[in-house]
Amino acid sequence: MSFHNYTDALQWIHGTLRMGIKPGLMRMEWMLAKLDHPENKNKWVHIAGTNGKGSTLTFLRNILEQSGYRVGTFTSPYIEIFNERISVDGIPIADEMIVKLCNRIKPLADELDKTEFGHPSEFEIITVMMFLYFAEYDNIDIGLVEVGLGGRLDSTNVITPLISVVTTIGMDHMEFLGDSLQSIAKEKAGIFKKAHSSRQWCATA
Repeated sequence: MSFHNYTDALQWIHGTLRMGIKPGLMRMEWMLAKLDHPENKNKWVHIAGTNGKGSTLTFLRNILEQSGYRVGTFTSPYIEIFNERISVDGIPIADEMIVKLCNRIKPLADELDKTEFGHPSEFEIITVMMFLYFAEYDNIDIGLVEVGLGGRLDSTNVITPLISVVTTIGMDHMEFLGDSLQSIAKEKAGIFKKAHSSRQWCATA
């Protein structure tokens, strides 16, 4: 099956929501390996936290754009249209590109479904779309990636960013992250990487 229009592609993406939330990186790593690791082909800033992720991303995007950089962003949720989740310099990805990316990723999702890992979740599919888009279809100087849930086991945590940022932490998603600020903070700090070229920031404002 291939998608011929935006509506069908979007219905497939949203239809995978029934797969639920699937913490863990094995499905992401499997799909990205099949696509020749698009997540390794750009520079990234990774942003986690309970509150302030979106505003921090917006601040950084404006600073970088004013400095002459071409900036890709990955955010959730969207405000008006789904395409906003994957944008370049504030311009959402085109409908036709959503269709093209879905046609590339659906066969992988179907193949993955037959393995021990099972079908990828909606967020995993969208995250792979983002990495593939920025790697092969729209050149960026740097990408700003917002964590979906937590950090350590979030689908976005397959990158080694230039900078990792953790904003204000509160009691959220306790069924996945734990029932104390310490355990939640530990999960969100899971985006910090041991790399000599990486920086880690913790914002408390």
